[in-house]
Amino acid sequence: MGSVCVEIAVRDDPRLLGALASLAGQRRRPDRVLIAASTESPPSLLDAATQDHPTLKIDVLRIAGGVVEARAASIARIEEEVTAFLDSDEVAPPEWLERIVAPIEAGTAAFAGGPTRPNREPTGAIERYMVLLERSIYEELVPARVTYLPLQNTAWRTSVLREIGFDPRIPYAEDHDLEVRAVRAGYVGTYLPDAGVVHDLGRAPGFWAWARKRYRYLVAMAMSLLKNGELSTRTKERRRGVRHPLRFVEAVLKPFALLDASLRWRRLQGTN
Repeated sequence: MGSVCVEIAVRDDPRLLGALASLAGQRRRPDRVLIAASTESPPSLLDAATQDHPTLKIDVLRIAGGVVEARAASIARIEEEVTAFLDSDEVAPPEWLERIVAPIEAGTAAFAGGPTRPNREPTGAIERYMVLLERSIYEELVPARVTYLPLQNTAWRTSVLREIGFDPRIPYAEDHDLEVRAVRAGYVGTYLPDAGVVHDLGRAPGFWAWARKRYRYLVAMAMSLLKNGELSTRTKERRRGVRHPLRFVEAVLKPFALLDASLRWRRLQGTN
C-alpha cells in the first residue's frame, strides 16, 4: 500500500472535529491529515483540531481566500501518493478510506468517488429539495458521467492533481472542471456506491439565501461547461427532473445564470 493524505478545507466550521474523529476511526489510517484552513479560521478551532486526536498526524496550512484557493495552494504541500478529500461537515464510516483509495492503488483508476448521504431526514421544503437533488446526482448523473462527481468524497492519484490542477476562476464548480480536464487527458475515474460518507444537513437557509447560493452554483457550473466546450452536450442530456416545486425556481434561474456566466467568462478570457 502507498501513502495517503486526507485533506479537509475549512473556514469556520466546528463540525471539523467530527470529521477528524471519523478519520481517527478508519480501518485504513491516513498517513497524514492536511487541514487547508482559511486565514479567517479561528485559532481555537485549529488548536482543538490538532490536539484532540493524538493518533492522527495533522498538519495545518493557513491560506488566504476561499476553499478553491486553499485546495489549489495545498497541492504543492502534499507528498503522499494518494490524496482523499473530505468536507468539514462530513463523517466517514470506518471502511471509507480503505474503499475510496482501493481502485487508485490497484491501478484501475486515477480518481474515484462515492456518494454523500444526509445525517437525518430532511424537514422543510428547501432541505427536502436539496436531499432529492443530491440523490438524483448520485443515482442518475454520476453513474452516467463520472465528471459530475462532487469533490468532497473523492480520492486522487496526487500526481494527477498536480498535473491537472484546480482553476480558482471557477469556484463552486471546480470539481466538474477538474474532472472534465482529467478525463480528457486520458485519466480514468470511477464511481464507488459503497464508499459513502454522511454529511450534516445543518440548519436550512431561508429562501433568498438558498436562491443566492444556488444561483452562484449555476453560474459556476455554466462557466465550467463553457470553458470545457460541454454546454451543448449538457443541454442535450435527458434526465428526470426532481419532483419538487423548487425545481421551477431553478428553471427560472438557469437562463440568467447562463447569461451571467457567459459575460464573466468573456471578461476572464479578455484578461488572459
